[in-house]
Amino acid sequence: MATGEERARLSRETVVDGALALTDTEGLDGLTIRRLAQHLGVTPMALYWHFKNKEELLDGLADRLWSLVDTTVDPSAPWPSRLRTLMNSMVDVLRAHPYAASLMVTTQPEAAQHCFDIMEAALRILADAGFTPAEGAMLCRHGLRTVTTLVIGDPGLKPQQTEEEAAEHLRRKRLSIETLSPSRYPCLIAAAGPFTKIDDPEAEFAFGIDLFVAGVEALAARR
Repeated sequence: MATGEERARLSRETVVDGALALTDTEGLDGLTIRRLAQHLGVTPMALYWHFKNKEELLDGLADRLWSLVDTTVDPSAPWPSRLRTLMNSMVDVLRAHPYAASLMVTTQPEAAQHCFDIMEAALRILADAGFTPAEGAMLCRHGLRTVTTLVIGDPGLKPQQTEEEAAEHLRRKRLSIETLSPSRYPCLIAAAGPFTKIDDPEAEFAFGIDLFVAGVEALAARR
């Protein structure tokens, strides 16, 4: 049973702080109530005063991620620039906490109240571009998938393995491409290096966002 002292020094904020720190180092699979309690130096029962189960804890973690996104944009800037700024802010947050990135897609908005702030900011930008609310909603969903996929697939993200294991994984991946039939896969073999390791992740992120924004601009121009 949780002691009065444990309850006094814990809050929802400190529990989420601990959950985020644990996820950053051990991934979502490593985030359990028991492991989090150990990380915080309390009994598991102490956590249930703030979150009744792991699902509710994950909702709180997702809400924390959304709260970190800076929605500040220059209102006088062209809408494509504002959209790019907002997406960059999201990518920055997810890159800082990549193992929790999937929560921003899987968690329902009503369970993460700060999500509404981001959605409102994005929909205002898209409305300025001439899109209807229904179109804006579709673009928001695709934009969210874009930024999360960019981060989850970040080639610079260290997996939960040693550097030697990661290097060996990349070596084998590249070798599997380079040993393909050159007559059947000449283009793939030529791109074996860039496919398995990207030397400039910053350029990769910028290109991904530019690609999405350019597509939205093209749609707006056709209206």
